[in-house]
Amino acid sequence: MKTSHSTRQALLQAARQVIAEQGVAALTLDAVAQAAGVSKGGLLYHFPSKDKLIEGMIEHLIGGFDAELSAELARDPAPGSPGSWARAYARASCAPDDQTLSMSTDLLAAIATKPELLAPLRDRYATWQHHLEHDRIDPAIATIVRLAADGLWVADMFGAAPIGEPLRGQVLAALLRLAQE
Repeated sequence: MKTSHSTRQALLQAARQVIAEQGVAALTLDAVAQAAGVSKGGLLYHFPSKDKLIEGMIEHLIGGFDAELSAELARDPAPGSPGSWARAYARASCAPDDQTLSMSTDLLAAIATKPELLAPLRDRYATWQHHLEHDRIDPAIATIVRLAADGLWVADMFGAAPIGEPLRGQVLAALLRLAQE
């Protein structure tokens, strides 16, 4: 028997699957319920509207990135040192897994029709930027690290000349060096 949490996760995965296989226009509550193998009532229990479903997808994306940031902060060879937050951000952004990348692409496509649903992501970016600006390195350098890391993520997400190895590793190493200064 699925727990409430696992059902919610299955519904989010089903929504990504519908978008990936059929496109954004096919994202309906009925399609998601069918893809997840639950009743529409079961879906409505977790997500009472399509907007709430998309909000749930965004929250999941933010939570996943925050978890990755925390893990990278813990792995930093000099935790708490100047630039440690910028280094963690660069590492978390430059190595997205396939599921995160897929989810990001789907979310951007899904919210294209209703940009106000991006508000939680915008708010979280403001928090991340605040951490970077107070990372005890030049705030401009920390912001350059963030924007470059975000650029790698966007290039991967849209297949816009994504950078492969070994250059990707060299770019990440350069960003990490910037965050040391």
